[in-house]
Amino acid sequence: MSNQQFLTLCLLPLAVFSLAFLALPLVQLTLGAASSEEGWGIYLKILATPRYLATLGQTVVISLLVTVAALLISTTAGLYLSRTRFPGRGMLISILTLPLAFPGVVIGFLIILLGGRQGLVNQLMPGHVVFAYSSLGLFLGYLYFSIPRVLLTVMAAAEKLDPALEEAARTLGAGPLRVLGDVILPGLAPSLIAAGAIAFATAMGAFGTAFTLATNIDVLPMVIYTEFTLAANIAMASALSIVLGLVTWFLLLLARSYSGGTVAAGG
Repeated sequence: MSNQQFLTLCLLPLAVFSLAFLALPLVQLTLGAASSEEGWGIYLKILATPRYLATLGQTVVISLLVTVAALLISTTAGLYLSRTRFPGRGMLISILTLPLAFPGVVIGFLIILLGGRQGLVNQLMPGHVVFAYSSLGLFLGYLYFSIPRVLLTVMAAAEKLDPALEEAARTLGAGPLRVLGDVILPGLAPSLIAAGAIAFATAMGAFGTAFTLATNIDVLPMVIYTEFTLAANIAMASALSIVLGLVTWFLLLLARSYSGGTVAAGG
């Protein structure tokens, strides 16, 4: 067997998988969106319907806020954990990355236990404090599972930074903030962009947490679900799915151009 035949044989499972589970479903989704009476004009209908536009805007805003918060928290924690050794460090990292083991429904349930009608905050605070079913609850749920993804990326990137560059900056009289702004953050920038893109893409398409918490708010995955299951509007559900995919894909494409092509979506 030649090397070319061996390589072809190895790539055959990938080609079959890509065709069966990626290409064909996407083609069917595209055709399904055009199967309505409006045809391809269904996308204009999305732009002309305030509910769909508001839902798309709310989904993007929540995802962007989650991305910024996850980057701020995880960058601070990741730099500290990557450079500091102390008793219990491994346990702390394990706790911070524990949400990776939970599906979205479990994370939503945890937020309900915290901020639901019978939640811990409502029991401890005076008055009726319930936020689990609001945008705040959804934000906290998305943030909960975004932090570990960003944290692990930042820690891996921080450990690869050359300490000699920081020492040189300090030798030249740069203070801690100057070193952070001129040496550390530029060195982490590609990884931060990649991690931020992953966090944004994950929040945009998250369904389990939204299904558990989105009682009083609309996000795009929930609207797609209700259009498909309750309204039996397959064309609109398909069109909204394509819009969701295009927005997320555009962000990932933009991030790849700034991070050197290292971005991959997580889910």
